[in-house]
Amino acid sequence: MVKDVYGEALLAYYKNPEAAQKPLLLHSSYGDTEEMPVEVFFREEEDFTELEYIALSLTDGKVLDVGAGAGCHSLYLQDKKVDVEAIELSAIACTIMQQRGVKHILEQDFFNLTDKKYDTLLFLMNGIGLTGTIDGFRELLTFAKTLLTDRGQLLFDSSDISYLYDEYEVPRPAHYFGEISYHYAYNGEQGAPFRWLYIDQKKLIEIAHEMDWVVQVLFEDENDQYLVRMEPKKKEN
Repeated sequence: MVKDVYGEALLAYYKNPEAAQKPLLLHSSYGDTEEMPVEVFFREEEDFTELEYIALSLTDGKVLDVGAGAGCHSLYLQDKKVDVEAIELSAIACTIMQQRGVKHILEQDFFNLTDKKYDTLLFLMNGIGLTGTIDGFRELLTFAKTLLTDRGQLLFDSSDISYLYDEYEVPRPAHYFGEISYHYAYNGEQGAPFRWLYIDQKKLIEIAHEMDWVVQVLFEDENDQYLVRMEPKKKEN
Protein backbone atom coordinates (compact mmCIF):
# COMPACT_ATOMS: atom_id res chain seq x y z
CA MET A 1 0.00 0.00 0.00
CA VAL A 2 1.39 3.41 -1.01
CA LYS A 3 1.80 5.75 1.95
CA ASP A 4 -0.03 9.05 2.22
CA VAL A 5 3.17 11.06 2.32
CA TYR A 6 1.28 14.32 1.76
CA GLY A 7 -0.82 13.62 4.84
CA GLU A 8 2.24 12.56 6.86
CA ALA A 9 3.95 15.87 6.07
CA LEU A 10 0.86 17.82 7.11
CA LEU A 11 0.63 15.86 10.35
CA ALA A 12 4.29 16.40 11.26
CA TYR A 13 3.88 20.14 10.77
CA TYR A 14 0.58 20.23 12.64
CA LYS A 15 2.04 18.40 15.64
CA ASN A 16 5.09 20.66 15.86
CA PRO A 17 5.76 23.33 13.22
CA GLU A 18 9.18 24.11 14.68
CA ALA A 19 10.34 20.48 14.65
CA ALA A 20 8.97 19.59 11.19
CA GLN A 21 12.34 19.82 9.46
CA LYS A 22 12.01 17.22 6.73
CA PRO A 23 10.88 18.74 3.41
CA LEU A 24 7.87 17.64 1.39
CA LEU A 25 9.27 17.13 -2.11
CA LEU A 26 7.31 17.26 -5.35
CA HIS A 27 8.90 15.45 -8.30
CA SER A 28 7.61 16.40 -11.75
CA SER A 29 7.56 14.85 -15.23
CA TYR A 30 9.51 17.82 -16.62
CA GLY A 31 12.49 16.84 -14.50
CA ASP A 32 12.25 19.38 -11.70
CA THR A 33 11.97 18.72 -7.97
CA GLU A 34 10.34 21.38 -5.82
CA GLU A 35 10.20 21.67 -2.06
CA MET A 36 6.61 22.31 -0.98
CA PRO A 37 6.41 24.64 2.02
CA VAL A 38 3.97 22.74 4.26
CA GLU A 39 3.07 25.89 6.19
CA VAL A 40 1.14 27.12 3.14
CA PHE A 41 -1.60 24.60 3.99
CA PHE A 42 -1.97 26.12 7.47
CA ARG A 43 -2.14 29.79 6.57
CA GLU A 44 -4.31 32.24 8.46
CA GLU A 45 -6.56 34.89 6.93
CA GLU A 46 -3.84 37.53 6.88
CA ASP A 47 -1.64 35.27 4.76
CA PHE A 48 -4.13 34.74 1.92
CA THR A 49 -3.35 36.15 -1.50
CA GLU A 50 -5.48 38.79 -3.19
CA LEU A 51 -6.75 36.09 -5.56
CA GLU A 52 -7.89 33.94 -2.63
CA TYR A 53 -9.64 36.87 -0.94
CA ILE A 54 -11.57 37.64 -4.12
CA ALA A 55 -12.60 34.00 -4.57
CA LEU A 56 -13.65 33.57 -0.94
CA SER A 57 -15.67 36.79 -1.04
CA LEU A 58 -17.61 35.47 -4.05
CA THR A 59 -18.65 32.18 -2.46
CA ASP A 60 -22.42 31.97 -2.22
CA GLY A 61 -24.96 29.72 -0.52
CA LYS A 62 -23.86 26.18 0.28
CA VAL A 63 -20.16 25.78 -0.55
CA LEU A 64 -18.01 22.72 -1.23
CA ASP A 65 -14.29 23.31 -0.59
CA VAL A 66 -12.70 20.73 -2.89
CA GLY A 67 -9.28 19.32 -1.98
CA ALA A 68 -9.51 21.13 1.34
CA GLY A 69 -6.12 19.97 2.68
CA ALA A 70 -5.69 21.15 6.27
CA GLY A 71 -8.82 23.29 6.00
CA CYS A 72 -7.54 26.87 5.91
CA HIS A 73 -10.22 28.07 3.47
CA SER A 74 -13.04 26.10 5.13
CA LEU A 75 -12.12 27.54 8.52
CA TYR A 76 -12.13 31.06 7.09
CA LEU A 77 -15.56 30.55 5.53
CA GLN A 78 -16.93 28.99 8.73
CA ASP A 79 -15.80 32.08 10.64
CA LYS A 80 -17.76 34.17 8.13
CA LYS A 81 -20.89 32.06 8.85
CA VAL A 82 -20.80 30.44 5.39
CA ASP A 83 -22.38 26.97 5.06
CA VAL A 84 -19.29 25.05 3.89
CA GLU A 85 -18.35 21.39 3.52
CA ALA A 86 -14.73 20.31 3.05
CA ILE A 87 -13.94 17.34 0.82
CA GLU A 88 -10.52 15.68 0.91
CA LEU A 89 -9.10 12.28 -0.09
CA SER A 90 -6.34 12.14 2.53
CA ALA A 91 -7.63 10.50 5.72
CA ILE A 92 -4.80 12.15 7.68
CA ALA A 93 -5.71 15.59 6.36
CA CYS A 94 -9.36 14.97 7.29
CA THR A 95 -8.33 14.12 10.85
CA ILE A 96 -6.28 17.32 11.03
CA MET A 97 -9.23 19.35 9.76
CA GLN A 98 -11.49 17.81 12.38
CA GLN A 99 -9.00 18.65 15.12
CA ARG A 100 -8.68 22.21 13.81
CA GLY A 101 -12.45 22.70 14.02
CA VAL A 102 -13.78 22.15 10.51
CA LYS A 103 -17.39 21.09 11.13
CA HIS A 104 -18.44 19.30 7.95
CA ILE A 105 -15.86 16.99 6.33
CA LEU A 106 -16.25 14.46 3.51
CA GLU A 107 -13.40 11.96 3.25
CA GLN A 108 -13.88 10.81 -0.33
CA ASP A 109 -13.23 11.38 -4.02
CA PHE A 110 -15.01 14.42 -5.45
CA PHE A 111 -16.18 12.37 -8.44
CA ASN A 112 -17.97 9.89 -6.16
CA LEU A 113 -20.34 12.50 -4.74
CA THR A 114 -24.04 11.67 -5.19
CA ASP A 115 -27.30 13.22 -4.02
CA LYS A 116 -25.59 16.51 -3.19
CA LYS A 117 -26.32 20.04 -4.32
CA TYR A 118 -24.14 23.11 -3.89
CA ASP A 119 -24.32 26.76 -4.83
CA THR A 120 -20.52 27.07 -5.05
CA LEU A 121 -17.85 24.54 -5.92
CA LEU A 122 -14.57 26.05 -4.74
CA PHE A 123 -11.20 24.81 -6.03
CA LEU A 124 -8.40 26.99 -4.66
CA MET A 125 -4.61 26.56 -4.81
CA ASN A 126 -5.09 25.30 -8.38
CA GLY A 127 -7.49 22.67 -7.06
CA ILE A 128 -9.01 22.28 -10.53
CA GLY A 129 -5.72 20.52 -11.35
CA LEU A 130 -7.11 17.34 -9.80
CA THR A 131 -8.77 16.69 -13.16
CA GLY A 132 -5.30 15.75 -14.43
CA THR A 133 -5.95 16.17 -18.15
CA ILE A 134 -7.96 18.23 -20.60
CA ASP A 135 -10.37 15.31 -20.99
CA GLY A 136 -10.59 15.12 -17.19
CA PHE A 137 -11.47 18.81 -17.08
CA ARG A 138 -14.28 18.23 -19.56
CA GLU A 139 -15.53 15.38 -17.37
CA LEU A 140 -15.50 17.69 -14.35
CA LEU A 141 -17.60 20.29 -16.15
CA THR A 142 -20.15 17.61 -17.05
CA PHE A 143 -20.19 16.20 -13.51
CA ALA A 144 -20.33 19.63 -11.86
CA LYS A 145 -23.67 20.31 -13.53
CA THR A 146 -25.16 17.41 -11.52
CA LEU A 147 -23.95 18.99 -8.25
CA LEU A 148 -24.87 22.63 -8.82
CA THR A 149 -28.14 24.30 -7.95
CA ASP A 150 -29.90 26.47 -10.52
CA ARG A 151 -27.80 29.44 -9.37
CA GLY A 152 -24.62 27.42 -8.91
CA GLN A 153 -21.07 28.46 -9.80
CA LEU A 154 -17.53 27.16 -10.04
CA LEU A 155 -14.71 29.25 -8.59
CA PHE A 156 -11.12 28.20 -9.26
CA ASP A 157 -7.66 29.40 -10.14
CA SER A 158 -5.15 28.00 -12.59
CA SER A 159 -1.95 29.04 -14.34
CA ASP A 160 -0.48 29.26 -17.81
CA ILE A 161 2.76 27.27 -17.53
CA SER A 162 3.90 27.77 -21.13
CA TYR A 163 6.86 29.71 -19.66
CA LEU A 164 8.41 26.37 -18.68
CA TYR A 165 8.86 25.54 -22.34
CA ASP A 166 9.62 29.05 -23.55
CA GLU A 167 12.04 30.26 -20.88
CA TYR A 168 13.51 27.06 -19.43
CA GLU A 169 13.65 25.06 -22.67
CA VAL A 170 11.78 22.10 -21.22
CA PRO A 171 10.84 19.80 -24.16
CA ARG A 172 7.16 20.15 -25.07
CA PRO A 173 5.20 16.90 -24.62
CA ALA A 174 3.02 15.34 -27.32
CA HIS A 175 -0.06 15.88 -25.11
CA TYR A 176 -1.42 19.22 -23.86
CA PHE A 177 1.50 21.07 -22.25
CA GLY A 178 -0.36 21.76 -18.98
CA GLU A 179 -0.82 18.06 -18.15
CA ILE A 180 1.94 17.28 -15.65
CA SER A 181 2.79 14.06 -13.79
CA TYR A 182 3.92 14.35 -10.17
CA HIS A 183 4.65 12.35 -7.07
CA TYR A 184 5.32 13.44 -3.52
CA ALA A 185 8.28 12.26 -1.43
CA TYR A 186 8.61 12.71 2.32
CA ASN A 187 10.86 11.24 4.99
CA GLY A 188 12.28 8.66 2.57
CA GLU A 189 8.84 7.49 1.36
CA GLN A 190 7.49 7.88 -2.18
CA GLY A 191 3.85 8.79 -2.79
CA ALA A 192 1.67 7.45 -5.59
CA PRO A 193 2.10 9.20 -8.95
CA PHE A 194 -0.72 11.54 -9.98
CA ARG A 195 -1.59 13.82 -12.89
CA TRP A 196 -2.23 17.54 -12.42
CA LEU A 197 -3.63 20.05 -14.89
CA TYR A 198 -2.64 23.66 -15.47
CA ILE A 199 -4.87 25.18 -18.12
CA ASP A 200 -4.21 28.39 -20.02
CA GLN A 201 -6.99 30.95 -20.42
CA LYS A 202 -7.44 30.47 -24.16
CA LYS A 203 -7.92 26.71 -23.80
CA LEU A 204 -10.21 27.17 -20.81
CA ILE A 205 -12.49 29.61 -22.62
CA GLU A 206 -12.58 27.36 -25.70
CA ILE A 207 -13.70 24.35 -23.64
CA ALA A 208 -16.16 26.40 -21.58
CA HIS A 209 -17.94 27.64 -24.71
CA GLU A 210 -17.86 24.18 -26.25
CA MET A 211 -19.58 22.73 -23.16
CA ASP A 212 -22.13 25.53 -22.64
CA TRP A 213 -20.59 27.30 -19.68
CA VAL A 214 -20.37 31.05 -19.12
CA VAL A 215 -16.82 31.93 -18.06
CA GLN A 216 -15.42 35.10 -16.45
CA VAL A 217 -11.73 35.68 -15.77
CA LEU A 218 -11.92 37.84 -12.65
CA PHE A 219 -8.31 38.41 -11.68
CA GLU A 220 -4.79 37.76 -12.93
CA ASP A 221 -1.53 38.23 -11.09
CA GLU A 222 2.01 38.86 -12.31
CA ASN A 223 2.79 35.11 -12.29
CA ASP A 224 0.17 34.18 -14.94
CA GLN A 225 -2.09 32.78 -12.23
CA TYR A 226 -5.71 33.72 -12.74
CA LEU A 227 -9.11 33.37 -11.05
CA VAL A 228 -12.19 32.14 -12.90
CA ARG A 229 -15.89 32.09 -12.21
CA MET A 230 -18.00 29.73 -14.34
CA GLU A 231 -21.69 28.88 -14.44
CA PRO A 232 -23.73 26.66 -16.78
CA LYS A 233 -25.56 28.56 -19.51
CA LYS A 234 -29.21 28.94 -18.66
CA LYS A 235 -31.52 27.04 -21.00
CA GLU A 236 -33.83 29.29 -23.00
CA ASN A 237 -37.55 28.68 -22.60
